[in-house]
Amino acid sequence: MSVVAILVAVVLAFLAFRFVTGMIKFLLIGVVLIAVAWFLLHGGAG
Repeated sequence: MSVVAILVAVVLAFLAFRFVTGMIKFLLIGVVLIAVAWFLLHGGAG
């Protein structure tokens, strides 16, 4: 492989990693919001 192909592969891998970590963050935020909503709707606050 040429140097350009290696650089392109590294950049694409980095962008994919950033995308996956961003999706994991959104997933965790969604899980927390759902848990809080479920807690409040089922009278867990009192």
